[in-house]
Amino acid sequence: MAASYLLSECGVRPLPRIYAAPRKSGHFCNLNQIRFKTAKKLDLVGNSLLGLSENNGVGSGRKWGLNVSTPMRVQEVGEADGEVGGFNPGAPPPFKLSDIRDAIPKHCWVKDPWKSMSYVVRDVAIVFGLAVAGAYFNNWVVWPLYWFAQGTMFWALFVLGHDCGHGSFSNNPKLNSVVGHFCHSSILVPYHGWRISHRTHHQNHGHVENDESWHPLNEKLFNSLDKLTKIVRFNLPLPMFAYPFYLWGRSPGKEGSHFHPSSDLFTANEKKDVITSTTCWSIMAALLVGLSFVMGPVQLLKLYVIPYWIFVMWLDVVTYLHHHGHEDKLPWYRGKEWSYLRGGLTTLDRDYGLINNIHHDIGTHVIHHLFPQIPHYHLVEATEAAKPVLGKYYKEPKRSAPLPLHLLGVLVSSFKKDHYVSDTGDVVYYQTDPQLSGAQKNN
Repeated sequence: MAASYLLSECGVRPLPRIYAAPRKSGHFCNLNQIRFKTAKKLDLVGNSLLGLSENNGVGSGRKWGLNVSTPMRVQEVGEADGEVGGFNPGAPPPFKLSDIRDAIPKHCWVKDPWKSMSYVVRDVAIVFGLAVAGAYFNNWVVWPLYWFAQGTMFWALFVLGHDCGHGSFSNNPKLNSVVGHFCHSSILVPYHGWRISHRTHHQNHGHVENDESWHPLNEKLFNSLDKLTKIVRFNLPLPMFAYPFYLWGRSPGKEGSHFHPSSDLFTANEKKDVITSTTCWSIMAALLVGLSFVMGPVQLLKLYVIPYWIFVMWLDVVTYLHHHGHEDKLPWYRGKEWSYLRGGLTTLDRDYGLINNIHHDIGTHVIHHLFPQIPHYHLVEATEAAKPVLGKYYKEPKRSAPLPLHLLGVLVSSFKKDHYVSDTGDVVYYQTDPQLSGAQKNN
């Protein structure tokens, strides 16, 4: 029982960059002064641009605030609708998706397959170089450093495969598929199975019931869990090892497997793709078994298995922090209050210091969520261009030291506070179970 509810999904630039402060302009200031009285009808963006379907469920003039369910303590100021300092993150934005798109320079949409491939060559070379170095030195001073470095590089390979899945790697579907299978199968991820479910995440981000990745439990489901299950699901580090289990059994309250072509995740015309990816995954698994006989299981454990679990932790930590842990509570939506734009605006950018360069700027996540076909090497520039339009809907990430150790505190705090959302209301916020947060002991 505990294992079944643990499941929850967790899903590149040459020099490291640190996020700049928001640019100031007259347009930015004017947007911040707008008072939201009616919602603007969101514009549709074609599938040819986003590769996504869009649900524009915001009705003009609707009193969105009448159907809001909020936690008892959304903010320290105690405002029931989540409004802080005159700004409510759950309010319909005063701009359209096209306004953001128009602010992004045209060259940011251009995909360069040669440049994309150069990152693959770079990462693969580093992976093999690290493996050779680890095997050569083979001592317990080097191994921990190797595990962290190699696990991080496995995560970087995953991000490149992720870009192939979005079509941001190149305009050639066959090239995307070949590179995606190579990058993902090598780290035991079924490329097409994951690609399809991740597409579902992007299409429904921020929707309580329809989102696919780290979506909240409703109060009824949360209360049905036994104590052990709650402890396992909401206490670190166990949730940070959830990704492989998610691939096999999906998230709480959802059924299906990323390996099974008849899973609810896939349509009939996607079965062939899923079979292909599962076959590639099986070949890689068989190769690892063969290597264990050649080099010995202990050596394989040190060279591959431990770095694999470091990669899993990276994936779970990063994807969780894309959607949780901000000091201001972020909304989740249901029904007509949800739209592609409003859901995408609840994601967060994170600064990972030197790791930004290594994992291909995946922390630059807001613009990626809204426009997933922008190549990773243009995301930072596109984000800077979009900030004046986004205004307060963009949460500036806290600057990181060379290593993003500050995010560990954010992670721990979020798991103590973000437990479930109300069963009712179309704009809801995470609520806290005092028994899990330790509040009862303190009182």
